[in-house]
Amino acid sequence: MNRKSLAAAFPHTVPVLMGYLSIGIVFGWMLSAANFHPIWSAIMSLTIYAGSGQYLGVELLANMAPLANAAFLTLILNFRHLVYGLSMLEKFKGMGWRKLYMIFSLTDETYALLAGVQVPDDVDEKAFYFSIALLDHLYWIAGSVIGAAAGALITINTEGIDFAMTALFLVIAVEQWQSAGDHSPVFLGAVGTLACLLVFGPESGWFLIPALVILVGGLLLIRPRLEGLGMPGKGGDMQ
Repeated sequence: MNRKSLAAAFPHTVPVLMGYLSIGIVFGWMLSAANFHPIWSAIMSLTIYAGSGQYLGVELLANMAPLANAAFLTLILNFRHLVYGLSMLEKFKGMGWRKLYMIFSLTDETYALLAGVQVPDDVDEKAFYFSIALLDHLYWIAGSVIGAAAGALITINTEGIDFAMTALFLVIAVEQWQSAGDHSPVFLGAVGTLACLLVFGPESGWFLIPALVILVGGLLLIRPRLEGLGMPGKGGDMQ
C-alpha cells in the first residue's frame, strides 16, 4: 500500500465514510449508554468490526447474555459474509499477508465497493483493494470512538437510534438494485426468506439459516448467468 493507492481509493470510500461515521457514532453512544467505558468501543471496532454484530453485542452485553447464545446469534447474523467471500476468491488471490485482513474486513459496505469498483490503470490492483478495506475500517473505528466519547459526556434517550444501521442497509440495497443488470438475486432472497419466516417463525432467528441455504444454493445455480451479465463472481465485476 502507498500514497498513490490510498489517494485513488479515497474518493470511492467517501459514501462509506459518511455512513460509517454516522452509524459508528450511534454504536459508540449506545455502548456508553449501557455503562461501558469508551475504550471498549475502540476495542470492539478494532477486533470485531461487524456493524450489525456490534449493535447486537450492545444488547447482549447489557443483558449479560450467556456466551453460547451470543456466539450463536452472532454467527447467524454474520453468516452472510461466507457468501460474500465466495465471490471474492479471485480478487484476493495473490495478496499475500494482506489476504487475511481482506477476509476479516469484508463488511457489507466494503464488499459492495470491491464488487463494483473499477481499478485505475496506473494503480496496483491489490494495493487499491487493500486501501479501500483499510480506509473503511478506520472510518468505523473513528465513528465508534467519537460516539463513545460523546455518549460518556452527554446523556440522552437512545431508544430507536439503532435504526441507523437499518437505514444504511436500505441505502446499499437501493444502490445495488440500480446498478445491477439482473434483479433475480433480490427476488430469490426475498421469497426464500419470507417462506422460511412463515414456516419456522421469527423466534430466535432460526429461519435465517434455511433462508441462507436457499439463497446460497440458488445463487450457485444461477451464477453462470450472473457472471455473463458482469455481476460479482469469479473473475467478474459489477458494472
